[in-house]
Amino acid sequence: MAILADIGFPIVLISLAFLWFWWCNRKSLHIDWPVFGMFPGLLRSLHRAHSSITYILQQSGGTFLFKGPWFSRMDYLVTSDPAIVHYTLSKNFANYQKGANMKQIFEALGDGIFNVDSDEWKLQRKQIHSVIQHRSFDGAVKRVLEEKILNGLFTVLDNASEQECSIDIQDVFQRFSFDCICMLVLNYDPKCVSVDFPQVPFEKAFDTIEKVIFNRHVVPMSVWKLQRWFQIGEEKKMRKAWETFDHFVEQCISRKQDELINNAQMETENFDLLTYFLTESTTTRSVNVRHPEEEDDKHRERAKSKKYLRDMTCNLLLAGRDTVGAGLVWLIWLIATHPHVENKILDEIKPCLKGANRSSVLVSFEKLNKLVYLHAAICETLRLYPPIPFEVKVPIDEDILPGGHRVSSNIKILYSLYSMGRMEEIWGKDCLEFKPERWISERGEIKHVPSYKFLAFNAGPRSCLGKDLGLMEMKLVASSILWNYCIQVVENHPVNPSLSMVLYMKNGLKVRVSKRHAPSD
Repeated sequence: MAILADIGFPIVLISLAFLWFWWCNRKSLHIDWPVFGMFPGLLRSLHRAHSSITYILQQSGGTFLFKGPWFSRMDYLVTSDPAIVHYTLSKNFANYQKGANMKQIFEALGDGIFNVDSDEWKLQRKQIHSVIQHRSFDGAVKRVLEEKILNGLFTVLDNASEQECSIDIQDVFQRFSFDCICMLVLNYDPKCVSVDFPQVPFEKAFDTIEKVIFNRHVVPMSVWKLQRWFQIGEEKKMRKAWETFDHFVEQCISRKQDELINNAQMETENFDLLTYFLTESTTTRSVNVRHPEEEDDKHRERAKSKKYLRDMTCNLLLAGRDTVGAGLVWLIWLIATHPHVENKILDEIKPCLKGANRSSVLVSFEKLNKLVYLHAAICETLRLYPPIPFEVKVPIDEDILPGGHRVSSNIKILYSLYSMGRMEEIWGKDCLEFKPERWISERGEIKHVPSYKFLAFNAGPRSCLGKDLGLMEMKLVASSILWNYCIQVVENHPVNPSLSMVLYMKNGLKVRVSKRHAPSD
């Protein structure tokens, strides 16, 4: 007992000293503690991590090294420097990949396009590009969006207006975008966006998977792997959610395969991506030029497997659901809190609808490109609130980055997209202001901003294939809502960015909805 007391007293003293020093320096993430690295500072600032990282980057010239706990492999070079972004994502693209650890963190995505590198990534990118270019794709997008806006989104907003009740429009957008992407990918309507706000198990499972993936970013790998082994905590939730989502996808694939047995032709009016991958995409040529025929045969066999189709489906659902849903909620909030922007957008929409029926009208797809100011407002929203707030890459070989930072495979590079939108060096002294005008040239056209400065759609060879589709969907939904409804944010509703894989609002967005009277001619 005496020995234990002798040992215990110094430990208490050290612990008290640790706590005292932590308290005196509680505003700093820079403290590199023995054993724990900067991890205590990260945990302490987790609730405001985006603003804390932005502040540190502003004070550090745009780049700083975050030291994780010893042996945790959590060292990150955090950056908002466009020169580093341009170098790693474009100039020396081949040396910077997702890496094996990232693939484990995102294991629920399987071998889909967001989780693979090299030839496999090239092949899947080629396939997705082919489906986007398919003659029936644009028609399917138009059919799905119009149906879900008129019979889903407007139904919910009409009900909220009639009942004079507040709704969480972030939840509405999540449901809407999930319905749309399920219809486009699987030709299946989950009917999530409905006046009774139904609980859809596989949609909630998707949310859980995303939350656990983010948790794996901030918890040492050894810890979450131990949780996975014992099936406790967040990892237990992951297993259940994964099973629920996989069961849903497997049912959709089996149903589609049965349909194709009876009807081998792909119907143009009911075009969906799963049907495309089950029929036409298996003829895609391999990117391997050494043994093209052999590789083609292997790919055809693999592309027919349920695992391949499941992984492809999961990645497409992720891409189409969250980026649009998150972007829309920030856009509507910014417009609702900037009346002069809203008025300019309404003035821009009006001539596009001249002679159209005033009841629940939509701007035609052909005229969406005339909504330049709305396009600028969307770009400005994505600058300040990028749907994917950070990106991670791992160098294959040791390298020296612009600015002199030396990196190796032991250091991951984390690009803070959220911080990049708040850097004076990139956007000027008014970088914190919401100003769509910054995107419009003197000729009234959208200014070109290099992707390594405006990273919302990634940069270099991995730039987003769905950029035009995403912008078009946001323009159509936003113009439809603004023209037909007045959106007012509930007074004193807290608006803060969530700390998650996708940049949603932490507390949702409570709004009141009313029908908009026709503007006077």
